[in-house]
Amino acid sequence: MQHLWEKCIAFHGHACPGLAIGFRAAEAAHTWLGMVGFSQDEELVCVTENDACGVDAIQVLLGCSMGKGNLIYKDTGKQAFSFFDRKNGKKGRIVFKRPLNPNFERQQLQEHILSAPLDELFDLKEPSFELPEQARMFTSVVCEKCGESAPEHKMRLEEGKTVCLECARAYSRGW
Repeated sequence: MQHLWEKCIAFHGHACPGLAIGFRAAEAAHTWLGMVGFSQDEELVCVTENDACGVDAIQVLLGCSMGKGNLIYKDTGKQAFSFFDRKNGKKGRIVFKRPLNPNFERQQLQEHILSAPLDELFDLKEPSFELPEQARMFTSVVCEKCGESAPEHKMRLEEGKTVCLECARAYSRGW
């Protein structure tokens, strides 16, 4: 386990409690859900509800990445990770429990996270959504304002011109 922790630190740049959360969440996915090994393609999917340090450990240990399309960001701000195994249909949402001892120093907190029993750190729940579809390939379209291309599903039609999200004017009437 120490070798894997060192590998996560090397990727992330430093050791911290947040990285430890992701490290142990990956362990929980392995232990509780039977998700084994490094995902070569999209056989294992992680929907992370945060963009914090722990996501780096998920990438290193489980092979989930934005580029492969098997790391999906759902911004709730929670320390929660939903895992789906396309091969065996297993799934689970691993949620970090709060609060931990508020008197812990940073290093104490990290050590506690790395050594505590998984069920003391996390709850295992059912994901509230189904397995996302596999990543699709889209045709690139050139924006008629800036000349840059983007996938067709990220373009807008504005005053008869195809424009990218950056060039499209925002429109809102409340809510």
